[in-house]
Amino acid sequence: MPFQIKHVFNTEKNLNYVELYNDFSSAKIILNQGASLQELTLNATSVIKELPSIPNKKSFASSVLFPFANRIQNGKYTFNKVSYQLEINQLKENNALHGFVLDKEFQLVKQQTTNSNDSVMLEYNETEITKGFPFTYTIQVEYTLTKHSLELKVRVENTSENEFPFTLGWHPYFYSADLNKSILKFKSSKQVVFDETMIPIGTCEITNSQNFELKNKKLDDCFYLDTNLVEFVTPAYCLQLTSSEKENFLQIYTPKVKNTIAIEPTTGISNSFNTEIGLKKLLPKEIYQVTWKLNLKDLFI
Repeated sequence: MPFQIKHVFNTEKNLNYVELYNDFSSAKIILNQGASLQELTLNATSVIKELPSIPNKKSFASSVLFPFANRIQNGKYTFNKVSYQLEINQLKENNALHGFVLDKEFQLVKQQTTNSNDSVMLEYNETEITKGFPFTYTIQVEYTLTKHSLELKVRVENTSENEFPFTLGWHPYFYSADLNKSILKFKSSKQVVFDETMIPIGTCEITNSQNFELKNKKLDDCFYLDTNLVEFVTPAYCLQLTSSEKENFLQIYTPKVKNTIAIEPTTGISNSFNTEIGLKKLLPKEIYQVTWKLNLKDLFI
């Protein structure tokens, strides 16, 4: 069966989503939950499973994180000599967390199917002023599904009259048949050190990231990546995650859901609006674009 696209409005569950699929692979993207990827199967292998037991506002499952990934300490920052106060949505730690796109409704603006892939372009146009971020923008996400891969291209345009700061991230949760028998492979020589509220206070050198075992580990850690490649090796599959960016960071988080792990590529670290580590700036009418790709490889362990 060639690739197909289905657009579904489920009024009972208040869901607006698109499904990309053929006989081997499928992706479910929920438009009114920030265009987040909630299910992914590649070559008949389940890679991402929906997490119905955890509200999306708490899990941020597969959300695009903009205009900041992770936390802003106390929701406060200064940019171009002006101080701002963001809404606090992580009450216990008193931080702003993961930006504003999570619950926005994206519009399907373009779709294409061929014998080898599906693609959809989804768009959200922010015209209102958000507390602590008085800038407008348009964000487009384009998903392309093949038998063995999924590509996510994120494009941001500054539609306001002033320059704004930002970082971007992606928050996918991956499923493993046995996380204790799974490993991550990536090259890093530096790990972020956090305080008790998950705000960076420094870095430490590391030497064992090439084969990062996940057995019995509870993680919420961030690494500077020396390359743009991360591999997730499970008993059932090997998945490669790549980025088009030159400077990359990796956040790893283990939720309470069994055999599930968030492997999050980001362009900057937590509290980037204050540390400026990985921080980017976008002038009016300027466009920024990043592409993340998941590629299913032959299992080699």
